[in-house]
This record gives sequence, structure tokens and C-alpha cells, in this order.
Amino acid sequence: MLLAHTHSPYAWQADVDTTVVVPVLSLLYLFAVGRLGAPRRRIACYAGSMALLAVAFWSPMHHLGLHYLLTAHLLQNVILAEWAPLLAVLGMSRAMAGRFARLQWWRLATHPAFALPVWLGNYFFWHVPPVYDAALRHPAWLIHLEHGCYFATGILFWWPLVQDVPRRLASGARAAYAFASFVLAAPLGLLLALLPKAAYDFYVHAPRLWGLSPLTDQQIAGVTMAGEQAIVLFVVFLYWFRRFLAEEGAI
Repeated sequence: MLLAHTHSPYAWQADVDTTVVVPVLSLLYLFAVGRLGAPRRRIACYAGSMALLAVAFWSPMHHLGLHYLLTAHLLQNVILAEWAPLLAVLGMSRAMAGRFARLQWWRLATHPAFALPVWLGNYFFWHVPPVYDAALRHPAWLIHLEHGCYFATGILFWWPLVQDVPRRLASGARAAYAFASFVLAAPLGLLLALLPKAAYDFYVHAPRLWGLSPLTDQQIAGVTMAGEQAIVLFVVFLYWFRRFLAEEGAI
């Protein structure tokens, strides 16, 4: 950590994510805008992504998640794996996306048959209790690797849904992709909400806040995660399913 006010659970702190990663990603995007251009709505989406990353890493959510509450950490993970990557991908202009599409490895990485399993596998891997606890106990490096994996796989996950290169999926295929992600991601949050005991030793021994027991904290975290994914992914599914029906003349 570069700066942390650890005397308060609600500390605002700056670390490598806010002082290095977010500025570097922002500068790279500005360079790309200068070279390739981008509509204002795209720039606004990317700016929103960077703002979400800043909130996730700079606000008290980060300190609460690292030291006190599973709910705060899971909310941070949702921002990193879903919300911020979605806005970042929406921020890519046609010319920017085309540059990525020229790369053979990018064409493979953003194929739906690869992107969805990698995103799901990353989500489940980092929530295995020994792995989750290890990341929290090694915040100097392992937690940053976790954060980077969430954001990177989130970019790959959203790319086939909102970009048309290197391949333009039909609306029906995008609807199926979104529905599959909704169905396959849901069990993780539901499992956390329904387990009869706390899964993560780190939070069992963490200082308690707001009168929440470790199990209650975990149940709230699981319900929040499952509910968020149900809303976001199902809304995306409905959008593409409606597009599919319109194209087929059904509506």
C-alpha cells in the first residue's frame, strides 16, 4: 500500500491500483483516442469504467473488503469482473476494436467458446476458500493478481456481446451467450448464501462491523452477488433476445 489510514474501517486509501493502473489505462486510452478517434459516448463509457475502478480501489469499500467484510470484497469483485470491463469494452471505438481484431491471439481469446469458460473459471477459482484467504493474507501482490485477472477476463467475456470484430455474432447467439453466463455464474452467489457455515477463515477472524456475524456477512454477500448477476446478465439477455425476435419478425 502506498497510503492507508488503517485506524478507521472506513479509510480512503491509495495503492498501486489507483496510483498506477488506473492512470496508465486512462493515458493509453487517451493516446488511442488521439490516434484513432472515438465518439463522445464511447469516451464517456471508458471514463465511467475508470471511475468505477477508482471507486473500487480508493473508496472505503477497498479497506472494508481487505480487512472486515466479505460483502464489501464481493462487491469490489463484481465491479472489477463485470461493471468496469463492460464499460471499458463499450468505450472501444470501431477503429480501436479493429486494431485488436488484427491480433491472432485476441481473435482466439475473445471467441465465445474461450471467453465464457475463462471468465467463469476465473470467478470460481478465486472464490475457492484457500485461494480467497491466501489473496487476502498477501495484499502486497496476490490480491493485485486477483484484481487483474478479474478485469482482464471481464474484458474477454464482454467483448463478443458488445463488439462486432473480430466476429459479429448474430443476436440469437448473443442472447444464448448471455443466458448461459447468467445460468452458469448464478450458483456461486447462491452457494455462498446457502452454506450453513462461513467459508472463509480470514473473515471468521476479522474484526466485526455493524453487528454482522461472519455467516450473516457471507449470506448478504452471496445474495447481493447473485442478485446483481441476475439483473445485469438477464437484462443483457433480454436485450439481445428481443433483437433476435425483431430480426425474425416475431415482434
